[in-house]
Amino acid sequence: MTLSTIGILAAAGGLVVGFVAKTILSQRTQEDTEAKQKELLLNAKEEALKVKEDAKKAEDEKRKELDKVESQLRERELNIERRAEKIEIEKAELEKKAAAINAAKEDADKLHEKQEKELEKVSKLSRDDARVELLGKIEKDYSDDMIRKIRSMKETMKKHWEVEAREIISTTIERLATEQTAEQTIAYVHLPSEEIKGKIIGKEGRNIQAFEKATGVDLVIDETPETVLISSFDPIRRAVAHKALTALIKDGRIQPAKIEELVKKAQDQTEDEIREAGENAIQEVGLNGIHPELVRLLGSMKYRTSYGQNQLSHAVEVCQIASVLAREVGADVTITKKGALLHDIGKAVSHEFPGSHVEAGVDLARKYGMGEAVVHCIEASHEDTEAKTVEAILSRTADAISAARPGARRESTEQYIKRMTELENVANSFPGVQKSFAIQAGREVRVLVKPEMIDDLTAMKLARDVANKIEADLQYPGTVKVNVIRETRFAEVAR
Repeated sequence: MTLSTIGILAAAGGLVVGFVAKTILSQRTQEDTEAKQKELLLNAKEEALKVKEDAKKAEDEKRKELDKVESQLRERELNIERRAEKIEIEKAELEKKAAAINAAKEDADKLHEKQEKELEKVSKLSRDDARVELLGKIEKDYSDDMIRKIRSMKETMKKHWEVEAREIISTTIERLATEQTAEQTIAYVHLPSEEIKGKIIGKEGRNIQAFEKATGVDLVIDETPETVLISSFDPIRRAVAHKALTALIKDGRIQPAKIEELVKKAQDQTEDEIREAGENAIQEVGLNGIHPELVRLLGSMKYRTSYGQNQLSHAVEVCQIASVLAREVGADVTITKKGALLHDIGKAVSHEFPGSHVEAGVDLARKYGMGEAVVHCIEASHEDTEAKTVEAILSRTADAISAARPGARRESTEQYIKRMTELENVANSFPGVQKSFAIQAGREVRVLVKPEMIDDLTAMKLARDVANKIEADLQYPGTVKVNVIRETRFAEVAR
């Protein structure tokens, strides 16, 4: 046997051994796998049995709970049935009782009717006649008590209203800080020297005639040294003349052509001031939507006064007071403010309008698109028309507060004396009055009566009659207090 043959046989033997080894290893691996599979299968069976047992336990517990709930429901159902039976029984008993009560009521009604008929037969009065007689007797017996009670309630309510009104008005006045100055109605121009008067008059009076023709005013030159007075019923013309004359004196060239030029310039300047004053007033009170012509007329009130009170300042003040009052009582603030601001707008054209300034204001408000609520505030501002809205009442109240506050208005001496005399004459016109005195600037009248003619009750009535006559016959700012004094004196002399 050769070496190559031996080598081949050795290689073949190695292959056989390897194959046998692999076969044995494969068999062992397969056996291990089968053992693991059997083990897994056993574990799975055990787990399945465990799950099945747990599920069965859970099912048993659920069944027990359901049985328990079912038992409870059956018990409740039985209780409900027993209660329903009890309710039916009670209902039947109540129906029996109700029937018995109705029967008793019918018997009582019949008995009551029978008693009434017997009473009517005995008293010879019907039921209605008896009621009337009884009420009359009660009214007669207790009328004095009723009157006293009503009077007491009235006094209580009056005090309550007065306190509440004072609080609202006090709050309103405290929230407003207003000026208490009054403008002068006389316009004058100071001259640097007496010689300038000759230039103003001009040759044969040409300059003064040209000035008066251009401005529509009268110049009073000779009454006061170094002063020229400007006289005109129209305050705007007076303002234009004042500006123009001041400019002429400053320029020094006083001649008809220059007069016309400076008067035209003064008119333009005054018109600008009027519009600016109106716009400032509108802005100050916080309004909008007012026609430009109404704004211009409002601004022109800057040059008008009433009892020394500037009308534009008065309008703004009334608007501010009315605004606060409207907020306090819950009224429409915008309508109240517009009505209060424009309540005297007719005074801007009253010299051109044939009627009163109230009528002029109403026409202007309607003409320039103000609503009827605002028009009514203007219409009712001076009690010529009854105020039908809260806003109109507040506008009128604010006007009275502004006019009557200290320092707002002033009167001339003649008007003051006339008003005081009229107050005293009204009081003196009543029989039994001995003397009367108007004091405190006409805000109080003290009436001395003859005690032998006027007793206490008559004195009380006299105070009311005097107050009513003052209200009916006189015009006055604020209120007038009437005090009637009845005094009886007895005197003896010791000797």
